[in-house]
Amino acid sequence: MINKLPAKVFSSHPGPLTAQPNLVEIQTQSYNWFTKAGLKELFEEAFPMKDYASKDIELKFVNYYFDEPKYDEVYAKFKDLTFESPLRVKLKLINHKAKDSKEQEVYFGDFPTMTDRGTFIINGVERVVVPQLIRSSGAYFTASVYRGRKFFGAKVIPNRGAWLELETDPDGVISVKIDRRRKAPITNLLRIFGLTEKEDILKTFADVDNGPVKYMDATLKKDSAKNKDESYIEIYKRIRPGDLATVENASSLIDAMFQRLDRYDLSLVGRFQANQRLRRKSEARLLELEDLVAIVKEIIRLNNEQTAEPDDIDHLGNRRVRAVGELLQNRFRLGLARMRRIVQDRMSTFEPKALTPVQLVNARPLMSAVKEFFSSSQLSQFMDQVNPLAELEHKRRVSAMGPGGLTRERAGFEVRDVHRSHYGRICPIETPEGANIGLVNHLANYARINELGFIETPYAVVKNGKITKEIKWMNALEEERYKIAHAGVRFDKSGNLLDGIVEARINGEPGTCLRGEVQLIDIAPNQAVSVATALIPFLENDDANRALMGSNMQRQAVVSVKADAPYVGTGVEEKAAHDSGHLILADQEGTIEEVDARHIVLKSRTGNKITYQLNKFKRSNQFTCISQKPLVAKGQRVKKGEILADGPSTDNGVLALGQNLLVAFISWEGANFEDAIILSERVVQNDNFTSVHIEDF
Repeated sequence: MINKLPAKVFSSHPGPLTAQPNLVEIQTQSYNWFTKAGLKELFEEAFPMKDYASKDIELKFVNYYFDEPKYDEVYAKFKDLTFESPLRVKLKLINHKAKDSKEQEVYFGDFPTMTDRGTFIINGVERVVVPQLIRSSGAYFTASVYRGRKFFGAKVIPNRGAWLELETDPDGVISVKIDRRRKAPITNLLRIFGLTEKEDILKTFADVDNGPVKYMDATLKKDSAKNKDESYIEIYKRIRPGDLATVENASSLIDAMFQRLDRYDLSLVGRFQANQRLRRKSEARLLELEDLVAIVKEIIRLNNEQTAEPDDIDHLGNRRVRAVGELLQNRFRLGLARMRRIVQDRMSTFEPKALTPVQLVNARPLMSAVKEFFSSSQLSQFMDQVNPLAELEHKRRVSAMGPGGLTRERAGFEVRDVHRSHYGRICPIETPEGANIGLVNHLANYARINELGFIETPYAVVKNGKITKEIKWMNALEEERYKIAHAGVRFDKSGNLLDGIVEARINGEPGTCLRGEVQLIDIAPNQAVSVATALIPFLENDDANRALMGSNMQRQAVVSVKADAPYVGTGVEEKAAHDSGHLILADQEGTIEEVDARHIVLKSRTGNKITYQLNKFKRSNQFTCISQKPLVAKGQRVKKGEILADGPSTDNGVLALGQNLLVAFISWEGANFEDAIILSERVVQNDNFTSVHIEDF
């Protein structure tokens, strides 16, 4: 029977205005997206596949599904196997010459399956794929200082394809570099994109190019090309120096570079970011002339404005998270490209009449790409399993390192620093000490990741000084248009703000405003920090450096034989234990039929029996002991979602990492000099800090 201590709340805050989201949904949602939509996107991109020469044979994609896993998690761990499901794809082979088609289901190999806890079991070992925090694709404005004056430029970063870097020279020429090659006047690129005549170019920019420096005049003077064909040759000379530049060569290379989706893709995110920054409403995933014009106009506007500042690349509105699904999708795309080459080779070698989809497809390169990702990628990590909190925080970690990210050696101070846009999204406290400081972060309590990969945090809407039930999720850029009060503001039971003047963040800057002007309010006081940091009582009285150590060290607490729930808690303990995946919860309402140390049988109201097997003395990744013990008795009635069994480091469903000891600050004949402590013998006799460690030999 669960007999909890009566809880007494001393907080002046009435409690969160909305429930905390599931703490591991960052992992599970992303993987579900991949299996449902991400794979479909990939197959639709890669198919149809046609033979090189005659284009008579075509292999089309119909649909796909995952079979049931061959064996369950327990067996996979026991036998050192991978927990995976077979992927089956239905393909249609069309022979246009013979006018016939064959449809067949092809086995594409076994695909690692995510457990309910948000982990993968690879060769019998639990692993976590850490989401990556990277610079979002899109358009950014930069500045370089020359003789005390700022000269603005821009970077257009696609999801795949050539980077464009625009810059203003001190003589007023705006030039462009394609993929870090030598620079050429921007007018060359404008002609290639369709703005061919000199008069049209000058007319297009006349409304902004009216400052003391005439940027387009200077650029056209420097430009040796006079028409579209010459512009192709000028750009070609810079991309392929030393090659013979003809109009045909140049136009085919450059058009392929910017006009083909398989070679250049801004992605949905890149387009969203570019639209926001350039105030456009386009849906094209390729770069358009209008984008280029808008970028050049913005560069001229920034150059003419005395107080202009470049974009802040460390702002979370300009950084996004690539979670498991997207990382897997990128690896799968490489595998599909390798497979495509094999399919096309086989199309040209086999006799077309006897061909079937199974003969064409070799899924080995596809599966080896996925296996390689799980076993050797920097972001696929051996799960930290010392205790349930360590596990939970490992799944909520975001790293700026990894393929396509930063490296420890190159990352400067700015990237690692706490940024104002981290508020409610990334914890300012919890980060490793040492080389990785600020590069490995943890999500804040209420943060979630939207479909574009931007981190969002919730706020309650305030109307006329009264808090409403409406909740708005905001990304870091949206938030800066509002006046947002913090959770410490006083309000009554009806939600009316009590103070006439309220402390708030006004357009991202701290300040004060009138009660009636407040538009949003924080959900809870612990919204800004991570789960581990939120477990520290009276956090506001701690020095930040010590709080960082406390957050990190809670994750190193070994599992006690006797878990003891804390007398002084913060209210996050139950949620942390619940979402760690180590508790056994009732799936349905019913009665307990059988219970012992190894299993629990629940008879639901409809009469069917559900059996729950308990983990007993299982070895964790860090050799600590994972063991569950039942909390219910035979004949007991339980509700849906009620706790049936405790896991490691949980006491009646509450996270219990340590022990409640009485501490005295006194001198004891010099025996506790400096950092020494004296322990009562009872601590040892009562097994207060005894822990079990299991190792294989």
